[in-house]
Amino acid sequence: MDDEKLQEPESAVEDAVERSWTKRLGPGLITGAADDDPSGIGTYSQAGAQFGYNLLWTLLLTYPLMTAIQLVSACIGRVTGKGLASNMRAHYPRWLLYGAVILLVIANVINIAADLSAMGVSAQLLIRTPQQLNVVVLGGLSVILQIFIPYDRYARLLKWIALVLLAYVAVALVVPIHWGDVAHAIVLPRFSLSSDYLTTVVAVLGTTISPYLFFWQASQEVEEMRSEPGQKPLRRMPHQAPAQLRRINLDTWVGMGVSNVIAFFIVLTAAATLHLHHVDVKTSADAARALEPIGGRFAYVLFSLGIIGTGLLALPVLAGSAAYAAAGCFRWRSSLALHLTLARQFYAVIALSIVGGVTIAFMHFDPIRALYWSAVINGVTAVPIMAIIMHMARSKRIMGQFAVKGAMAWGGWLATIAMAIAAVGVFVPG
Repeated sequence: MDDEKLQEPESAVEDAVERSWTKRLGPGLITGAADDDPSGIGTYSQAGAQFGYNLLWTLLLTYPLMTAIQLVSACIGRVTGKGLASNMRAHYPRWLLYGAVILLVIANVINIAADLSAMGVSAQLLIRTPQQLNVVVLGGLSVILQIFIPYDRYARLLKWIALVLLAYVAVALVVPIHWGDVAHAIVLPRFSLSSDYLTTVVAVLGTTISPYLFFWQASQEVEEMRSEPGQKPLRRMPHQAPAQLRRINLDTWVGMGVSNVIAFFIVLTAAATLHLHHVDVKTSADAARALEPIGGRFAYVLFSLGIIGTGLLALPVLAGSAAYAAAGCFRWRSSLALHLTLARQFYAVIALSIVGGVTIAFMHFDPIRALYWSAVINGVTAVPIMAIIMHMARSKRIMGQFAVKGAMAWGGWLATIAMAIAAVGVFVPG
């Protein structure tokens, strides 16, 4: 009888994971949705506006590669019970850890600035308030939500915000699209060796597979584990592995699927409208503004609302991943479930990342140049980080019996190689 009582809590947790499919969608869904941030929307809009349907194939390529590296990152977090930076601190040289975290934080702050600028312009287009006021309000709102809302409620809020991505599907449904041309471009795309074409391919890869997503999803797996009674790192509780690994697999494939499907529809919409009418766009806000005379007021409003909504989803991921990385680096307490007084340094990094982004946004920087340098830093940072992640995942010393192998390992290494090629492409002169 006593043995049965001891097993009940664990069984109850495992059954709950198995029963509720909505419960099984969490870190992966939020991570995938956050990948379609305003700066990403700008990149996808440029791809469609400049090359029409001929870059839709890139989203078919990025889906399995992105899913593989995110699966590996999630498994590291769930198996070890620690985020990527904490694992790097325990098993790798400090100079490598500090260099990776510094580059990650710099890239994230620049990305936050670009996102806030796009959100500020989009809000100005809709409600006619000053862009700089919008930037301050939206940045402040993001900080308040992360600091003062408990993690379980905050995670549910982010899931609901992810629904705003459906706006881009709706936009594609209200503009005329020649689906035969779309199918032909996917099956038989016209490749080019021109500098602009190759640079855009690199930009799509760099936008889709970014280091901050690795850190965020691994850390969110740790948060999910801590929030569920009876859950422990899989190395300590291997009997929990079947249910949890199935959940991670479903969550990540669905989340990255959402990311790539939405990106596909953004490229599709831009190709069917902006490219057809020879409209040049430089930012996501330009794309929204240009849609009104072509796709109508409804398309314009949906696109603008989508930019603001995805920004509210992406800012916590960008700032939060920087905070998790810094906390792992310096062994600070780190959890969105902790009260402000118990994790001051962690929340300080979140706040300072947003403040830094707001400050850069006030400098009237060239958004395209900022996104370029963000892509350069992300591209350079991603390759060594992905190599370290794959080394961690393959190590039995770190992962025990859950060391990654087979298709997941091959997928992770293929993603790393693809990003290495993209990083080299960034430095190829035009």
